Amino acid sequence: MNQLKRISCIIGIDEVGRGALAGPVTVAAFALCDGAYLRKIPHPPLRDSKQLTSTQRETWVRYIRAWKRKRPSDIVFAVESMPPRAVDRLNISEAANHAATRALGKVLARMGVRADIEVILDGGLHLRKEFSGLSRIRTLIKADEHFDAVKLASIVAKVARDRKLVLLHARYPRYHFPNHKGYGTKEHLNAIRAHGISAVHRLTFTRRFGTMKRT
Repeated sequence: MNQLKRISCIIGIDEVGRGALAGPVTVAAFALCDGAYLRKIPHPPLRDSKQLTSTQRETWVRYIRAWKRKRPSDIVFAVESMPPRAVDRLNISEAANHAATRALGKVLARMGVRADIEVILDGGLHLRKEFSGLSRIRTLIKADEHFDAVKLASIVAKVARDRKLVLLHARYPRYHFPNHKGYGTKEHLNAIRAHGISAVHRLTFTRRFGTMKRT
């Protein structure tokens, strides 16, 4: 029986969409494995997604996917989302924690190896269950400013969620989701007041801005 290779990985976990009025809360888990490092390339500096433009984030995602194709053992990542109804049912923190737990589970399953792993979650994220063999799990404030794996998770999660909100425009054009990605801008609040709440709005977040009727 072959021994499974032992490798060293750091898994960063971050979420986006916590404060949005519409759309899912989305979490990515991103593993940097076996001494993987970011090569010096003509890309935007690696930062938390909030500190990058949408163009810079898309550039990073293209690089990540090319990196994954070229050196598949270097990185493993997964994205999970919890829909608005789950956010209303569980509350935003619990919904994000459920998504974080599922994303980490997918990454561990995809790695297919026993590994010496450290998991770092950003901000207020916590796992909803224990994972066998994982002993080094930390939740750190501003981890997305200090750990490359968390920064990469932030970028992947942000791009995935933004793309979902852009696609929702076809079904709900009156809310102009591509412009604000579900956050509470003046344009978005005016649309809620004018048209009510759609099926992709969070009732617990929007009840003070307009009618409770879903359109």
